[in-house]
Amino acid sequence: MNPRAGLMQAPKYMSEIIESFSRAGYLTQVLMTEGKGDARDFAAEYCGSVDTVVVSGGDGTLNEVIDGLIGSGLKTPIGYIPAGSTNDFANSAGLPKSIISCVERIINGTPHPIDIGSFNGRYFSYVASFGAFTSTTYSVPQNIKNIMGHSAYVMAGIRELAHIKSIHARIILEKGTPDEEVHEGDYILAGVCNSKSIGGIVSLQKLDVDMNDGLMEVLLIKTPKDLIELSDTTASILSGTFASHQIEKYSAHNVTFELDEGIHWTLDGEYEKGSEMCEIKTLESAISLIR
Repeated sequence: MNPRAGLMQAPKYMSEIIESFSRAGYLTQVLMTEGKGDARDFAAEYCGSVDTVVVSGGDGTLNEVIDGLIGSGLKTPIGYIPAGSTNDFANSAGLPKSIISCVERIINGTPHPIDIGSFNGRYFSYVASFGAFTSTTYSVPQNIKNIMGHSAYVMAGIRELAHIKSIHARIILEKGTPDEEVHEGDYILAGVCNSKSIGGIVSLQKLDVDMNDGLMEVLLIKTPKDLIELSDTTASILSGTFASHQIEKYSAHNVTFELDEGIHWTLDGEYEKGSEMCEIKTLESAISLIR
């Protein structure tokens, strides 16, 4: 459990959570994170000897647990109690909003395979992205997230509109066939994801997202030529319609980005240092999620 995630509601239900698992016959051990990397270390050290690992926290906490499991060669079933500010992954997976309902789902649910992404060897559960709106998830201070929740991301995303930068990229898509598809241009946002939203701001509900099809969805937004095009593109992004001709959508098994130095990424809402060559791969059915 990450006790500082989101609006810090999950710790208030601790006794009820443990009681529910105890009634179901589980012997429950509770580990509280205190800083970055704790969840990854806990997963690697303890999850090889348990039947189920339950994660209570935001998408970043879940990311660490998945990284710890896969990095240790483990496939322990994961139960997720989303308690963050956006919970993109949980919403995409169709998990309940209520903390106690999630506990009941973990007790009575069934493990399902889920694809996971690999970014230059670092695992992510649902999105790797750079550009507009993507830095808000890690740039908003934790105390503001605790006070405002999801609204903090929306406000930060709106402020970011005034500082949108154009990023040149060469992108190679591998779709499981011998042929590669290459795109090159200037973009304000790129996302490789296995979810129905990015950062709680960009909705991908209109896309046909299957979390276990061996493919990642690739969203590319070209740099607008003027303010009118910027307004049209922004409205299309925030509404989730993707009607603008500036927006490109693809599906691919693997994606390679060739970028200028200094372009940093966001992995599941957490900062990740970029490089001139970024290789993103789909790991099919890499984890087992109870839902």
